[in-house]
Amino acid sequence: MMAGVFSPDVVVIALLQSLWPLFALIVGGYLLRRRDFPGEAFWPAAERLNYFILFPALLFSSLATAPLDNPALPRLALAVLLGLGVSWLALLLMRRLRGWSAARFGAIAQGILRFNTYLGLAAIGSLHGQPGLVLAALLLALMVPAVNVLSVWSLSADREVPLAGLLLPILKNPLILACLAGMAVNLLGTGLPGGSDRLLALLAAASLPLGLLCVGAALRPQELTGEKAALAWNCALRLLAMPALALLVAHVLRLPPLESSVLVLFFALPTAPTAYVLTRQLGGDGHLMAGIITLQTLLAAISLPLVLTLLS
Repeated sequence: MMAGVFSPDVVVIALLQSLWPLFALIVGGYLLRRRDFPGEAFWPAAERLNYFILFPALLFSSLATAPLDNPALPRLALAVLLGLGVSWLALLLMRRLRGWSAARFGAIAQGILRFNTYLGLAAIGSLHGQPGLVLAALLLALMVPAVNVLSVWSLSADREVPLAGLLLPILKNPLILACLAGMAVNLLGTGLPGGSDRLLALLAAASLPLGLLCVGAALRPQELTGEKAALAWNCALRLLAMPALALLVAHVLRLPPLESSVLVLFFALPTAPTAYVLTRQLGGDGHLMAGIITLQTLLAAISLPLVLTLLS
């Protein structure tokens, strides 16, 4: 997208053409599960396959060949630190004022801090191609560990958690391990020899469409009953206030257009479906978390093109 070269109408049309197939896959996943095709056992297995193999292959291959001396890396690191830091401090203040339990605070915090990685990478690939994906992989290497630590911390706010309890979920996360392994291969300079780059490309190509189908299959419209006020303001903060904060950070740091676009897009994404699993594991409010995930994903079909149009 090149602001000032194309008319606003052309930009909007280009955005919609890039994004509607992604949301079509999400809707397709929801309809397939509703019709019990190919069977209820398929979806949990597909999620595990993607989470532990296909998606890590995408991250590993992107970082193994990425220019780690990219001058964007320190700028993006500072932008992520500022964006997440301001958001976390605001959340802690809100918890103090409202007196939320850890169960409720954990769901609310994940709704604002976490992001749907599948949708993000698919959108960036459609909009910016390989240069955007390289920046996105660098951004993920920074954001995934930070967001996971804050998520576990928020769900454990009512009890003392040892450092190992915070770090263990991070060290076992296959996405983080893939990022670390990809950077290690990159620094060693071995590359991806013997056709391994082609193997990883095939695995990576299957990751995003399958991930988007699984996002749709995980939607739970029945969880939208009750908690309407909490769902509404949580969605507004995540889908509108967070990208506005990212845009402000990008402006303050004078990020180039591509880096700004990638940063704002990640802060504009709906929260991650995997937040529901973590919430249930750590005794959080699963009903609220499921409602947040569902409503944010549905509203993102409107908010994401709007945010990107304003950005362009």
